Amino acid sequence: MIYGRSLFHIVASLIIFHLSGATKKGTEKQTTSETQKSVQCGTWTKHAEGGIFTSPNYPSKYPPDRECIYIIEAAPRQCIELYFDEKYSIEPSWECKFDHIEVRDGPFGFSPIIGRFCGQQNPPVIKSSGRFLWIKFFADGELESMGFSARYNFTPDLPTFLGLRDAEFQ
Repeated sequence: MIYGRSLFHIVASLIIFHLSGATKKGTEKQTTSETQKSVQCGTWTKHAEGGIFTSPNYPSKYPPDRECIYIIEAAPRQCIELYFDEKYSIEPSWECKFDHIEVRDGPFGFSPIIGRFCGQQNPPVIKSSGRFLWIKFFADGELESMGFSARYNFTPDLPTFLGLRDAEFQ
């Protein structure tokens, strides 16, 4: 199993490395004309105390033509709670076909989907069923907006015992 776990981390790291644009020939770090800072896009994180991540340039408009993958990893026997800040704005569209945030319950782009979000209404609190969340932020070539800031923390994964997951014990 150690081989499978390390292989998983290597493959996932290569995917993130590729999606961040680091493997494209002739590309340099993208910068904004306003701040001249590097645009951070996507990360794999497993900080024990939780953390925050944002769309590129937040709270200024995010750049067009971006796809950022964020993978959050909790310690074994923990789950993830994800909260989006109220200052939230992703280009609205029917079924969020254009700019959107997609959240999946697991470490992969093919893990079960929790939801796809866009518009002005921030998403509800999202809770993973296991120790990973996969989040994709996608921006097409038109109509940029403010984007998002998301905060996450970890909670114990209470084992289901005879269907008593939410039972109170006295």
